[in-house]
Amino acid sequence: MKILTANRLGDGIAVWYAHGGWAETVDHADLAQDKAAEDRLEAIGAKAHADNEVVDVNLIDAEVVDGIVEPVRLREKIRAAGPTIRNDLGKQAARAA
Repeated sequence: MKILTANRLGDGIAVWYAHGGWAETVDHADLAQDKAAEDRLEAIGAKAHADNEVVDVNLIDAEVVDGIVEPVRLREKIRAAGPTIRNDLGKQAARAA
């Protein structure tokens, strides 16, 4: 499975394509389970890049764990969680709240 990720151009925040827009959390990102769905997400990412909404657009590997979408690679897990130096900052702090 693949999901679409990028960085929002205005503030650099890591975002994922979900439900027709860019979300700041990966939890419910749109999943591509076949080549046609991957092509659709790539086209969405290319248009968003061309419209100066996002940069560094990529399809990444993902899995569903307990009904929640999660990146597979460590780099993407870190981007999804936030800073690695303090658990009380970033997206991992928001989840605990």
